[in-house]
This record gives sequence, C-alpha cells and structure tokens, in this order.
Amino acid sequence: MDEMEEELKCPVCGSFYREPLILPCSHSLCQACARHILVQTPEAESPQSRRASGVSDYDYLDLDKMSLYSEADSGYGSYGGFASAPTTPCQKSPNGVRVFPPAAPPPPHLPPAALAPVPRNACLTCPQCHRSLILDERGLRGFPKNRVLEGVIDRYQQSKAAALRCQLCEKAPKEATAMCEQCDVFYCEPCRLRCHPPRGPLAKHRLVPPAQGRVSRRLSPRKISTCTDHELENHSMYCVQCKAPVCYQCLEEGKHSSHEVKALGAMWKLHKSQLSQALNGLSDRAKEAKEFLVQLRNMVQQIQENSVEFEACLVAQCDALIDALNRRKAQLLSRVNKEHEHKLKVVRDQISHCTVKLRQTTGLMEYCLEVIKENDPSGFLQISDALIRRVHLTEDQWGKGTLTPRMTTDFDLNLDSAPLLQSIHQLDFVQMKASSPVPAPPILQLEECCTHNNSATLSWKQPPLSTVQVEGYILELDDGNGGQFREVYVGKETMCTVDGLHFNSTYSARVKAFNKTGVSQYSKTLVLQTSEGCNFETQSAPYSQLVDIKKLVAVAWFSFDPGSAHSDILFSNDNLTVTCNSYDDRIVLGKTGFSKGLHYWELSIDRYDNHPDPAFGVARVDVLKDVMLGKDDKAWAMYVDNNRSWFMHNNSHTNRTEGGITKGATVGVLLDLTRRTLTFSINEDQQGPVAFENMEGLFFPAVSLNRNVQVTLHTGLPVPEFYTSRASMQ
Repeated sequence: MDEMEEELKCPVCGSFYREPLILPCSHSLCQACARHILVQTPEAESPQSRRASGVSDYDYLDLDKMSLYSEADSGYGSYGGFASAPTTPCQKSPNGVRVFPPAAPPPPHLPPAALAPVPRNACLTCPQCHRSLILDERGLRGFPKNRVLEGVIDRYQQSKAAALRCQLCEKAPKEATAMCEQCDVFYCEPCRLRCHPPRGPLAKHRLVPPAQGRVSRRLSPRKISTCTDHELENHSMYCVQCKAPVCYQCLEEGKHSSHEVKALGAMWKLHKSQLSQALNGLSDRAKEAKEFLVQLRNMVQQIQENSVEFEACLVAQCDALIDALNRRKAQLLSRVNKEHEHKLKVVRDQISHCTVKLRQTTGLMEYCLEVIKENDPSGFLQISDALIRRVHLTEDQWGKGTLTPRMTTDFDLNLDSAPLLQSIHQLDFVQMKASSPVPAPPILQLEECCTHNNSATLSWKQPPLSTVQVEGYILELDDGNGGQFREVYVGKETMCTVDGLHFNSTYSARVKAFNKTGVSQYSKTLVLQTSEGCNFETQSAPYSQLVDIKKLVAVAWFSFDPGSAHSDILFSNDNLTVTCNSYDDRIVLGKTGFSKGLHYWELSIDRYDNHPDPAFGVARVDVLKDVMLGKDDKAWAMYVDNNRSWFMHNNSHTNRTEGGITKGATVGVLLDLTRRTLTFSINEDQQGPVAFENMEGLFFPAVSLNRNVQVTLHTGLPVPEFYTSRASMQ
C-alpha cells in the first residue's frame, strides 16, 4: 500500500490530508490549506455584484464547465484573473498561487474556530488543476468534507506497524510522546513544548499517550453526513443533474426542486459497481505492465549476453585478418560497445518510466479499493465520478503503445570479412537494414518434410553463408496431377502445413524467397510481387529444387473434429468417442475430408438407451449441425433403430431394410470415390444394395446422435471382405 500514500497527501502542505474538503473540480484540500491559499477578489467581481448587474455567472465561468456542481446553482465559479491589482496585499504560497494573509500556514494545533475568518469576495485556486473558484457567502463551509478520504487515511495510518511519529517535525519526524485529543495531533516532546504549551486556551486540552490516542481516534464515532445548504438535514437523495447528494429541504424548497433525483443507496451501489468495473480493466493493465517490466529486465540480460557473443565473434574475425585487421579492431569494438550502451540506455529508461507509471497506477488502484470499502453512500458519491474518470484515463494511458519495447535485443551489425587485404582500411559494418541484393534460393530440408493423411508439412531454410536479408517466402504446390503451381503460403515462417490434399496423389512443391527495400512492411494478406499499380517493388529469387510429395499411406487415420461440431456434442478418448447432452439430434464431423480414393471406417455403439435413431454417413463441411443427418441436401446417411434401418438424403427415405442396432453393435461406412458410391454395414453385414451413387466432391465422415447414444470411431481399417469380393466379381 506504499504506492497509495501519494493519493493521501495534500498538494499544498505535502502531509496527510486533515479535514479535507472536496472542491468542485473533484480535487481535495486540507481545510487549513484551503484557507491559506485564499485570495481576495475585487469588489466588482463578487458574485453579488455580478448578479446585481444582470450578468450571469456562466459569462465568466467558461473554464469551469467540467465542475461536478452546477455553477449557477452552487455559487462557485472560475476566476480567470484580476481586472485590477488586488486591493489587499498578497503573498506567494509554495505552489505559486497568490494567497491571502496570513502567508504562513496556521499552526495545526489550533482548532478551526481559532482560524481567521474567510474574507469577503474570496477566491480559491486549485493547486492541481489551477481552476479558480469564487466562494459565496458560506465561504469554505460551502465545500463538502471528504469523509471517505479521512477514513482511508485513518486505516492507512493504522496499518503501519512502525511507532507513531510526530506530525510537526519538518525533516526526520521523531517518535511521538503525546497526542492532543482536541487538536487531534501527535507531538514529540520538543514540538509539544514549542507548539502546544500548557498555558492559555491550550491549558484545557487533554494530552494522552500516542497509543491511547490512536485507539480513541479509531473508536471515535463517524460524523453524520449533513447538507452543506441545510446543516441540520442529512443527505437522503442524489441529484442526477448536479451529481451531488441532497437533503429533503433541497428537494422541497431549494435549487434542486426541479431536478431529477434518485435514491441515495441505489446510486451508491451503482457508482460502486461502475468503479469496480473500471478497476477490472485497470487491474489487467497493471498485470500486463508487471509482465512487461519482467520482459524489459530480461531484455537487459539478453542484450548483455548478445553483446558478449557478438564481441567474441568480432574478435575472432579480426584476429584472423593478421596485423592489418588489428588496427581496425579497436574501432569496431568501440562501435559495438556504443550500440550496446545505447540499447541498454533505451531499455533502462523505459524500465524507469514504466516503473513510475506502474507505481502510480498501483497507488490509484489501492486507493480506489479502499474507497470502495467505505459504507458512506453520500461521501462515496462525492468522489466516485472523479475516480471513475481517473481510472479510465489511466487505463487509456497504458493502451497507447506503452507496453511495447522501444529497442530490440539483436545487434543489427554484420562484419564483412570478404574484402582483400589491400581493402582492409575500408572495412566497416554492414547494416542489416541496408539495401540488400536478391536472396539466394531457399533449401528444402527433406529430413523435416513429412505427410500425414491428406496434409503435408514442408520445411526450408536459407543457405548458411547467405548474408542477404530475407523479407519472406512463397510456397507453391501443383494440383497433384502435374498441372500449374499455385501459391499456398506467403510469410516469414520457414515451415508450413498444407491441408486438404487428395489421397494417393503425387504433388510437386517449391519455395522461393523475396525481399524489398525502401518501403515499410506490408500486411500478409497482400501478395508481394512485381506488378503494375503497386507502389513498391519486390525482388524475386529463383525457386528451390522441386520436391515430390507422394502419399505413401493407403488408409486414413482421423478423429472427430471439435471445432466444427455442434456445441452440445461431448468429446472423450482423444476425440474418438462422442455423445451429446441434448435430447435433440446433433451432428459431428470427422477431421479429414475425402475427394479421391477408397475409405472405410467403423463406429461401435457404446451406449444405446430408450431406442433412439442415430444416423451415420458423410456430409459436406457446411451441413446443418442441429438436425438429424440426412435431413438436408448436404448429407447422405443411414439412420437406424433397434429393428430397422433407412437410407436418407435431403429428408427423403429409401430402401428400408431389416436389421437394427443395440449396445455393442458395429456400423461400417464405406466411401468409394473411384466408383462414386456409399455403402453401409452393421456387424459386417451389408445393409441392402449400394446406398448412394454419383458421389462427387469433398465429403467428411459424419454422425448424428442425442444424449441416449454414445459411439466410438475406429479408423485406419482395411476394406471389408464383402466389398472386396464383390469388386473382384465385377
């Protein structure tokens, strides 16, 4: 909670707030400090003289439109400056504001009644936002007291385990020896003798030990919130227009009689909720800031390590160039060290800046959390709007690129050791960001290229001796039939997985590198190639060697796809077992789609209750997921009960056959895209003739079921005997 201490100190005296007042600009001041920085305005500028002349306060108060109170109603207003020199001698306060005498702050031990009266036509300038406020006839009594802030300060001071300190020592506060219950001030012995002598009016004050004073301060009853206009009335409602708590008389006969009002408790809860929601966002920003600081500190270490590694490489290269290189070695090392120091300076400066901002943010968060703990609705509502705005403003400040490192950890330098000995005196660093020639063709890493089902993973790299900067790569594949190549990937990565390939097909792949100079980085959605109408030019490189990707697997292994399934589908057993939490039928697809070849898979019935009608088959990727499989034109299915089975497509039933399913049964699905047919079996017995013909396109294995059914998928199976024997006869 140490970061919160700045929120609890008066901007004038620099000490903890004592009897703080809430100004219309939402800032707070000690009552004694507010009296100390008062200035007297010319008589002609008083609120009474302006009203008598028929001039509205708003003609003078353009700078105060953001006040929490309506200026025309409250009597407060901005005072931009004097029309003539002040009629009363003034001095300067520590914050530069002209103050009405006395120039020195009043002794804290004096009670409020002993302070000098507020002069007529007094003007108060907020030391934080520098807005000037003209006081009405009530003077400082017209400002509400910030009881919430008093409560937070009291709890904060009680939380400190250290001994109580004197509140009047200027430099190093000494341990307090007494507390005055009337002045509510802790004194050390020298300050008590100097500022609170036991004579005169102070002789009647009661001095107690510091520990007893802390207990009495904590046990003192909380002051009841009263209206500033009607001091005998408590706040009972909240004025929406003025954004201030009001009393019953304000609604009956005061300036709030025509304003919209709401219940005090309801608005108290609403503003607490708004502040809590605002704090959630700020808390996330603070968490990101802490992680960002860790990142920055790691960058310092990484820069140190990279610097050591770079220096070692540089020294090794220089030593290999005999005596001529030694004359340049010191200069090159000096440049590396300068780059090193520059990077460290930038990162450390950002760490320092971010640490200060995080401390301020944490302090504001802790202060707001303490404010939320207050149970005083009217006191809370007096400061809640300002706190909500501060929280949103602080959150916005974190979102403007603050959490982005200003420096990279890499050293963008590369020593060119190719020149001959007679050119050593021209040796210099080659900047990585300088214009570069066409990059060398990439090298496909055959040992890391692989295939799985209908997907292929390709990996490549730049030649080891290549020093040309590469902006990205273009990967191309043909159509699997020796046709034209097409781009399947453009980007900076050196590995790519391509899905949706045909089974039992041979593809040719090639990759090339590209770079560009003189322009900024473009989005990956743009094709970086030389063409008319572009405002940049991309240099292309030759293609790498061609690589044949041959599908060596004869069968497909796959599982159910959670990404495309209905939300009611439940998965288990590595997505091989599915059921449903709904009584309605829901559809789930397999992860792999087929457009060529012969494919067979089975589904075992793990649970079958209350005679449901599950359906099995294939479907397009955009099939409806909340109906039975086969109800639309995107699915071809067989649905079964415990006695019979039907084939269904586009809600059309065909070929009813005998033979149902029970728990433990096995349903087989055989998709032959060579003959373009779909066939079903139950417990290895083919169900009727061929279920569907003329099957063309891309099909995904599919199942529809409800909560009474659970099935498990089995893939990578050979074609059943009943189909192979029939094919041999044909």
